Amino acid sequence: MRKVAIYGKGGIGKSTTTQNTVAGLVEMGKKVMIVGCDPKADSTRLILGGLAQKSVLDTLREEGEDVDLEDVMKTGFGGCSCVESGGPEPGVGCAGRGIITSINLLESLGAYDESRQLDYAFYDVLGDVVCGGFAMPIREGKAQEIYIVVSGEMMAMYAANNISKGIKKFAESGGVRLGGLICNSRNVDNEEALIKVFAEELGTQMIYFLPRDNMVQKAEINRKTVIEYDPTHPQAQHYRNLARNIDENKMFVVPQPMKQERLEELLMAYGLFA
Repeated sequence: MRKVAIYGKGGIGKSTTTQNTVAGLVEMGKKVMIVGCDPKADSTRLILGGLAQKSVLDTLREEGEDVDLEDVMKTGFGGCSCVESGGPEPGVGCAGRGIITSINLLESLGAYDESRQLDYAFYDVLGDVVCGGFAMPIREGKAQEIYIVVSGEMMAMYAANNISKGIKKFAESGGVRLGGLICNSRNVDNEEALIKVFAEELGTQMIYFLPRDNMVQKAEINRKTVIEYDPTHPQAQHYRNLARNIDENKMFVVPQPMKQERLEELLMAYGLFA
């Protein structure tokens, strides 16, 4: 089983990208589990057709520690298993702890057992690596390969560079590696070329360039992935291509993060500050 975590700046489209990519993998016949690691609990909404899913933390609060796997897991598009970690009550506690609690519970309930014959476990992780809880998938080896969703915008690249620092920090102890950058286009000037060079500077690859298309939002409004909503649309094929690239990927590296000054030089060279 390959354990994959998707990181990136808040609002960059991690959850949308993850779910659409998973739909592509499921269509290929892969058996996948998504573990949502965001207190908003929206990492599985499209795979479940918009159905609300009670989070692990909500379940534990309401029902106590005596729960079964089916209490915290639902089955969505193509047989994909869906879990939402959830978060603490607003203003109380650390959201990162929810990830730790959730993954530990899933392990104890047999979610990762060989008998389930999973090909992939995907972790959709909130924002940047800002605390130990959100870093857990890479710190404790829960995920072996990381993909960072990025765009040609400065703050998205800044976040990707910071995440690369976290991967490098835990590469030896956790065995985690960077599999590549997914460019979720914002139609920034020279965006594809910029992210390719950015990836090279980090020592990795741009594993796919996702063009911006309103079909993504249209499918979301209809509570589906693009592949399920309109399987013949060109954007559906882009997600299939991304899924295939991840499935066939053999390039896993310890990244070499850039200094802030070099990142700004790169942005200026590609016209963002011209």
